[in-house]
Amino acid sequence: MRVINGKGTALFTSQPKEDCESYQWLHKNFQQAMALKFAVEEINKDPVLLPNISLGFQIYNAYHSDTRTLESSLQWLTGRTQPVPNYSCRRQDKSVAVIGGATSALSVQMGTLFDLYRFPQLSFGPFDPILNDKIQFPFLYQMAPKDSFLPQGIVQLLVYFKWTWVGLVTTDDLRGEEFLQEVTGEMAKHEVCASFTEKIPVSERRHEESEMDFMPRIMESAARAVVIHGDTDSLMILRYSQIPFVPTYKVWIATSHWDITMRPNYVDNYNFHGALTFTYMTSELPGFKSFLKTVNPNKYPEDIILKEFWLSAFQCQNEYEHLELEQCAPNTTLEDLPIFFFDMAMSIQSYTLYNAVYAVAWVLHEMLLRTSEFTSEVTGESWVPHPWQLHSFLKDIRFNNSAGDQVFVDEKRSSEAHYDIRNYVTFLNDTEFLVKVGQFTPNAPAGQDLFMCEEGIDWGFFEEKVPRSVCSDSCGPGYRKTREEGEPICCFSCTQCPEGQISNQMDVDSCEKCPGDEYPNKNRDQCVPKSVTFLDVGEPLGMLLLSIAFSFTLLTNLVLWVFVKFRDTPIVKANNRALSYTLLVSLNFCFLCSLLFLGRPTTATCLLRQATFGVVFTVSVSCILAKTIMVVLAFRVTRPGSRIRLWVLSRVANSVVFICSGIQVILCGIWLGTSPPFPDTDPYSEPGHIIIQCNEGSDIAFYCVLGYMGFLALGSFTVAFLARSLPDTFNEAKFITFSMLVFCSVWISFLPTYQSTKGKTMVVVEIFSILASSAGLLGCIFIPKCYVILLRPERNTQEGIKRRVNSKGTI
Repeated sequence: MRVINGKGTALFTSQPKEDCESYQWLHKNFQQAMALKFAVEEINKDPVLLPNISLGFQIYNAYHSDTRTLESSLQWLTGRTQPVPNYSCRRQDKSVAVIGGATSALSVQMGTLFDLYRFPQLSFGPFDPILNDKIQFPFLYQMAPKDSFLPQGIVQLLVYFKWTWVGLVTTDDLRGEEFLQEVTGEMAKHEVCASFTEKIPVSERRHEESEMDFMPRIMESAARAVVIHGDTDSLMILRYSQIPFVPTYKVWIATSHWDITMRPNYVDNYNFHGALTFTYMTSELPGFKSFLKTVNPNKYPEDIILKEFWLSAFQCQNEYEHLELEQCAPNTTLEDLPIFFFDMAMSIQSYTLYNAVYAVAWVLHEMLLRTSEFTSEVTGESWVPHPWQLHSFLKDIRFNNSAGDQVFVDEKRSSEAHYDIRNYVTFLNDTEFLVKVGQFTPNAPAGQDLFMCEEGIDWGFFEEKVPRSVCSDSCGPGYRKTREEGEPICCFSCTQCPEGQISNQMDVDSCEKCPGDEYPNKNRDQCVPKSVTFLDVGEPLGMLLLSIAFSFTLLTNLVLWVFVKFRDTPIVKANNRALSYTLLVSLNFCFLCSLLFLGRPTTATCLLRQATFGVVFTVSVSCILAKTIMVVLAFRVTRPGSRIRLWVLSRVANSVVFICSGIQVILCGIWLGTSPPFPDTDPYSEPGHIIIQCNEGSDIAFYCVLGYMGFLALGSFTVAFLARSLPDTFNEAKFITFSMLVFCSVWISFLPTYQSTKGKTMVVVEIFSILASSAGLLGCIFIPKCYVILLRPERNTQEGIKRRVNSKGTI
């Protein structure tokens, strides 16, 4: 950029080189030249900014080549077509700053040369942290906003559309590598995986000669979403690599550095139809579109490049070699060109370049004001500053442009970029549009930084809804993801939730247990309230047990009535009649105590059921033990001269019953006094039910009660077994042996069964054991006697007994 005292603006004065012709299809870049012209004209018309001083400029083409960029920079420095280092032919047109570097690679090439001469270089390309190194590039200033949150925005877009299996395409350079590290790190946080990573070689920038084999690899991938990162220059290889009229069925997600609409004239644009692209959110500069509408070769006849652009863009150059300019597309404007030739909307490069021109102008204005303090007149070449003098001002300059945006030159104070998300839509007649469908605002509150209008997105010719881009199909409610060893986190299989667990969302890693009062439904996708249940008398099993208990109670009462009615018969009087009555009454209570286990448990029934069961069964077993002892004592007493004759009395039996039962009462009292049973709930034993049951309070006390009762039963069985062969007409030892065998068998089977069951089954097992053991005692001891009393009365008399003794000797 040059400072010209007085009026005047320098334009293109020479034809571009012929070897640039192969790149003339990049017509859209001409907007940058128009933005530069617009800014300079606007500044020169401003009566406040740089009064009485006009700015001029020279434009050099970078040719998209590192070597040609360096050559153009030398030509500008020396003023010669064949540049000679450290020699300048320029005399009056002294330049003070360089605005250039549409890409990072070009900025590096220019910076390595201009830094030698301390020329300020204002880069209008994408912000690159590498160029922010002031040790390596001390005189380079980046005007573009920072892209620190771009990877975060891209990943949020992927998460929004649930694309977890995506492809990554980037340029094979430092910026591309840095982007890969940032975006893959952000993807890992949200469980998004990269299906493939393609790096495009850009070292030579010879697009036609680059390798073309990466596009088939992209098309073969199962990933439907593909993220593209790179600048417009380097990513032109994608345009050359696409196969004409062959759809890729991909959703391309382009970053802000690539103008997706720019393409060669002969390459179709259908493969990128439906793409989503992040574009910088910029304010519209007043008057720029109006300026573009007025631009034509007639307005600027001295501008050679504008003439060549006009002939090429309106396709007049190839058809008519000697066509007059007035005959090429008369009465047309730049607005009539398709979007891939020229876009009336200001690009971010043009916007940044516009700000760079104004930054130089404001720096010169500040320097002019300070110079005016020391001299009253600034004329001729005396004031033109040296380029190195601008640095101290550039670092601190800030201003508001015509759109009202604040502009900083210092990279440390540069703002973070905000992005519009646009949908690239193309039609069969080659018309193209970029439709805004969302935006990403990094500094917005969490959850509000990404906004999408999904209904406004056109996904392509073959898509009517959001395409899927996943490695594995989603796991629906009721299922959880199962990771495969060695596979990416996005690749998994679906496994139904385990028993007792549910999942009510998509793609969960683990299932959750239902609360205690709920249970999983059949599909295991929601929890259903459990129904309260217990061993109710009204249900069939409860009614059956109740009927059995009453039946045996009635039978026991009948046996007791028979024994009372025939109390004076020999068979009733044998083995202590009072013990038989006591045993029958206790058995009656044994059957009835099973009723305490039926119905809804309450505090009273929980306190009574086990204690009552333990006491009445202990009384029964004590009576049987006393009967057994009486049998043994009876034979000992009948021996002449026996010393214990006086002990064969009823009080011996009563003492046995009282002492043995008393010990059990004491045990039950201690149990109820220290850790009594209480009503409790069991929500786990039966799916879908909450079982109300009694908690025994102390398992040790419960098993002590059972153990003591078993000890008495074992003692009774042992004594009866030893006395089974004693001679007696009505010897009960045999019946007691069988009854104790049944009793012990029932309760020995009870213990493991009780331990292995839960809920209502435990109660049923205990009721069954009570009824079965009580029925065993009743049947083995009393039923044979009732048979004799009722059906064989002749055997229940003294005469009958004598006849049997005389005929068989003993019974």
